[in-house]
Amino acid sequence: MITSYNFYFCHIEIYEDYVKAIMKEGITVLPEHNDVLLLITEKHFKNKPFVYITHRINSYAVNPTVYLETAKIPNVIGFAVVSADHRQKIQTKLEKAFFNKEFKQFDTLELALKWKDQMIKKYSDQKIV
Repeated sequence: MITSYNFYFCHIEIYEDYVKAIMKEGITVLPEHNDVLLLITEKHFKNKPFVYITHRINSYAVNPTVYLETAKIPNVIGFAVVSADHRQKIQTKLEKAFFNKEFKQFDTLELALKWKDQMIKKYSDQKIV
């Protein structure tokens, strides 16, 4: 891990090629929360591709229009939701409709990280061509 941030609505960890966010219990994720993500991406991922991973260990709500804004961040190449909860899997299917980039749900963080590696490699391979 490079660094981490603790905000009123989430805890974010920054790694070389991904962000891992854990939202706080009971919050509602709103489009304005993307302002924080934008600042972090400018600071840590300037012109560098990365994957956003949300580890859903707490119960909270998501306004799905947040993904319309997240998708505008040019170097976000994928979004992963980590949760084995059946309700979260259903919610993720709805959220995916609002995000026009790669968006996947995983039962474990390990599976999400393997997918992240594939996404980074795929992006790198496309840039070479």
